[in-house]
Amino acid sequence: QVHLVESGGGLVQSGGSLRLSCAASGSIVSITFMGWYRQAPGKQRELVAGIRGDGTVNYKDFAKGRFTISRDTAKKVLYLQMNSLKPEDTAVYYCNFDVVTIASGDENDYWGQGTQVTVSS
Repeated sequence: QVHLVESGGGLVQSGGSLRLSCAASGSIVSITFMGWYRQAPGKQRELVAGIRGDGTVNYKDFAKGRFTISRDTAKKVLYLQMNSLKPEDTAVYYCNFDVVTIASGDENDYWGQGTQVTVSS
Protein backbone atom coordinates (compact mmCIF):
# COMPACT_ATOMS: atom_id res chain seq x y z
CA GLN A 1 0.00 0.00 0.00
CA VAL A 2 1.12 3.54 -0.74
CA HIS A 3 0.28 6.52 1.43
CA LEU A 4 0.61 10.16 0.41
CA VAL A 5 0.74 12.81 3.11
CA GLU A 6 0.38 16.45 2.19
CA SER A 7 1.39 19.50 4.16
CA GLY A 8 1.87 23.22 3.72
CA GLY A 9 -1.63 24.52 3.14
CA GLY A 10 -3.09 27.41 5.06
CA LEU A 11 -4.47 30.92 4.94
CA VAL A 12 -2.55 33.58 3.08
CA GLN A 13 -3.30 37.07 1.79
CA SER A 14 -3.60 37.82 -1.88
CA GLY A 15 -0.13 38.12 -3.39
CA GLY A 16 1.38 35.81 -0.81
CA SER A 17 3.12 32.47 -1.18
CA LEU A 18 2.76 28.93 0.07
CA ARG A 19 4.75 25.77 -0.47
CA LEU A 20 2.95 22.45 -0.51
CA SER A 21 4.67 19.14 0.08
CA CYS A 22 3.53 15.58 -0.54
CA ALA A 23 5.52 12.68 0.87
CA ALA A 24 4.98 9.10 -0.24
CA SER A 25 5.55 5.99 1.81
CA GLY A 26 5.28 2.34 0.81
CA SER A 27 7.11 -0.18 -1.31
CA ILE A 28 7.37 1.86 -4.48
CA VAL A 29 9.37 0.45 -7.36
CA SER A 30 8.88 3.33 -9.76
CA ILE A 31 6.87 6.55 -10.15
CA THR A 32 5.52 7.33 -13.58
CA PHE A 33 3.69 10.53 -12.73
CA MET A 34 3.47 13.00 -9.85
CA GLY A 35 0.94 15.78 -9.91
CA TRP A 36 -0.98 18.42 -8.02
CA TYR A 37 -4.71 18.88 -8.47
CA ARG A 38 -7.15 21.23 -6.83
CA GLN A 39 -10.86 21.35 -6.20
CA ALA A 40 -12.72 24.52 -5.34
CA PRO A 41 -16.21 24.41 -3.78
CA GLY A 42 -18.80 23.51 -6.39
CA LYS A 43 -16.20 22.82 -9.05
CA GLN A 44 -14.58 19.74 -10.50
CA ARG A 45 -11.11 18.66 -9.51
CA GLU A 46 -8.56 20.02 -11.97
CA LEU A 47 -4.90 19.47 -12.71
CA VAL A 48 -2.58 22.23 -11.53
CA ALA A 49 0.79 20.81 -12.60
CA GLY A 50 2.46 17.48 -13.13
CA ILE A 51 5.84 15.82 -13.60
CA ARG A 52 6.26 12.67 -15.64
CA GLY A 53 8.80 9.99 -14.79
CA ASP A 54 11.18 11.34 -17.43
CA GLY A 55 11.08 14.78 -15.82
CA THR A 56 8.70 16.41 -18.28
CA VAL A 57 6.72 19.13 -16.55
CA ASN A 58 3.40 20.61 -17.52
CA TYR A 59 1.33 23.38 -16.02
CA LYS A 60 -2.22 24.50 -16.52
CA ASP A 61 -2.41 28.02 -17.87
CA PHE A 62 -3.48 29.56 -14.56
CA ALA A 63 -0.36 28.14 -12.88
CA LYS A 64 2.20 29.20 -15.45
CA GLY A 65 4.57 31.86 -14.16
CA ARG A 66 3.23 31.68 -10.60
CA PHE A 67 3.53 28.04 -9.52
CA THR A 68 6.55 25.76 -9.63
CA ILE A 69 6.35 22.00 -9.30
CA SER A 70 9.42 20.06 -8.23
CA ARG A 71 10.32 16.70 -6.77
CA ASP A 72 12.89 14.89 -4.71
CA THR A 73 12.86 11.52 -6.39
CA ALA A 74 15.08 9.80 -3.84
CA LYS A 75 12.87 10.92 -0.96
CA LYS A 76 9.65 10.46 -2.97
CA VAL A 77 8.50 13.97 -2.14
CA LEU A 78 6.62 16.32 -4.43
CA TYR A 79 6.49 20.08 -3.95
CA LEU A 80 4.40 22.93 -5.25
CA GLN A 81 5.70 26.44 -4.73
CA MET A 82 2.85 28.88 -5.20
CA ASN A 83 3.59 32.59 -5.55
CA SER A 84 1.42 35.60 -6.29
CA LEU A 85 -1.59 33.77 -4.94
CA LYS A 86 -5.04 35.03 -5.82
CA PRO A 87 -8.42 34.51 -4.11
CA GLU A 88 -9.44 32.29 -7.03
CA ASP A 89 -6.64 29.89 -6.08
CA THR A 90 -8.63 29.00 -2.97
CA ALA A 91 -9.26 25.26 -3.06
CA VAL A 92 -8.33 21.92 -1.56
CA TYR A 93 -5.09 20.80 -3.16
CA TYR A 94 -4.42 17.11 -3.70
CA CYS A 95 -1.30 15.28 -4.75
CA ASN A 96 -1.48 12.30 -7.06
CA PHE A 97 1.14 9.68 -7.79
CA ASP A 98 1.03 6.94 -10.42
CA VAL A 99 3.34 4.24 -9.10
CA VAL A 100 4.38 0.65 -9.49
CA THR A 101 4.68 -1.18 -6.20
CA ILE A 102 6.51 -4.33 -5.19
CA ALA A 103 3.27 -5.94 -4.09
CA SER A 104 1.25 -5.39 -7.24
CA GLY A 105 3.81 -5.13 -9.99
CA ASP A 106 1.23 -2.94 -11.76
CA GLU A 107 0.81 0.80 -12.07
CA ASN A 108 -1.76 2.22 -9.69
CA ASP A 109 -3.07 5.64 -8.86
CA TYR A 110 -2.84 7.11 -5.35
CA TRP A 111 -4.15 10.35 -3.84
CA GLY A 112 -3.30 12.40 -0.80
CA GLN A 113 -5.94 13.48 1.68
CA GLY A 114 -5.91 17.07 0.49
CA THR A 115 -4.74 20.29 2.07
CA GLN A 116 -6.78 23.47 2.21
CA VAL A 117 -5.39 26.62 0.63
CA THR A 118 -7.33 29.82 1.33
CA VAL A 119 -6.33 33.12 -0.21
CA SER A 120 -7.96 36.21 1.25
CA SER A 121 -8.46 39.37 -0.74
